[in-house]
Amino acid sequence: MYTLGVRRNFSARHYLIGGDWGDENHEHSHNYQLEIIVEKRELDRHGFLIDIVEVEHHLEEVTATFQGQTLNTLAPFAGINPSIETLATIINDMLRKRFASFELEALTVTIWEDDIAWTSYRVNL
Repeated sequence: MYTLGVRRNFSARHYLIGGDWGDENHEHSHNYQLEIIVEKRELDRHGFLIDIVEVEHHLEEVTATFQGQTLNTLAPFAGINPSIETLATIINDMLRKRFASFELEALTVTIWEDDIAWTSYRVNL
């Protein structure tokens, strides 16, 4: 199995809902680092798992959706807590749709929230 990882950074704001998490209940910002890992059994005819330039293009568009935004106000987060776990799931869903033609075996999205916490969400395709 071949794997390829690509990273991007973005900043966004959020506040937690549904519980008493102190200061986290108030709007605040985080610097996020997004890493995606794609997996595939075979390389293409050029010896690549996937075209990195195309991956970068999709990552730029996806991260632009969140850059500088308050996550709570975005449609995918309506009525749910904008945790990093939820953010990883939403980004994974967005990228799976964009990468459908690549015939991947798996897609993992890892998100660091500042430098203190991270989560990963992996889907076998």
